[in-house]
Amino acid sequence: MADHGMKLTLKIWRQKGPKDAGKLVDYPVTDVSPDMSFLEMLDVLNEQLVMKGEEPVAFDHDCREGICGMCSLYINGRAHGPQTGITTCQLHMRSFNDGDTIYIEPWRAEAFPVIKDLVVDRSAFDRIIQAGGYISVNTGAAQDANCLPVNKKDADAAFSAAMCIGCGACVATCKNASAMLFVSAKVSQLALLPQGRIEAEERVLNMVQQMDVEGFGNCTNTGACEVECPKGISLQNIARLNREYLSAALMSEK
Repeated sequence: MADHGMKLTLKIWRQKGPKDAGKLVDYPVTDVSPDMSFLEMLDVLNEQLVMKGEEPVAFDHDCREGICGMCSLYINGRAHGPQTGITTCQLHMRSFNDGDTIYIEPWRAEAFPVIKDLVVDRSAFDRIIQAGGYISVNTGAAQDANCLPVNKKDADAAFSAAMCIGCGACVATCKNASAMLFVSAKVSQLALLPQGRIEAEERVLNMVQQMDVEGFGNCTNTGACEVECPKGISLQNIARLNREYLSAALMSEK
């Protein structure tokens, strides 16, 4: 007898726009292969909805390779779903069981308003980067890199911080919707390198100020952000951010 795949009940957040109340809507799906990615399963659902003349579910995606961070879905109460160290697009349906009910929601944060259904506006992150997440020195030619030696420990730490893809899982997971892990990663990747020290004080003050303006909450120190981060960004970056901010604040008072 042929295997017809998994049968699932999807409870998906539907919201027509930022000012709409929104609600969870049930959608049964059948013939789901365990080898499908989570987004492929949503593609199948949307094809079925379109065929019936219904509005497809809006969700964000781009690379589908775990690089861009756009596939920001809150699945069964966890950012990016039940697996750790991966984004939603890397999640496969074999992580679920036949007959499961799956809750699919957008990020829940005041600073990430819902645009439609599962799509949220994460431009607050962009404005934080614009506030200071850059350097304004000439990089020179390729061979000039050797003129600014960086010890391996700092280089590795900067690289690890730079792996942040800005998906917002840290914000969605934090009970205060804090952006501290994101901001600390962006501050750390530059603060650890000589090219980034020139504007270090101005950078951290401006980025933290913008973070507060955007309406993100305070750090809860529970560590949930690190657990749910698909790139494993370390809490040590938050400690570094606090040191950088305190030092810069003290220097600005002189």
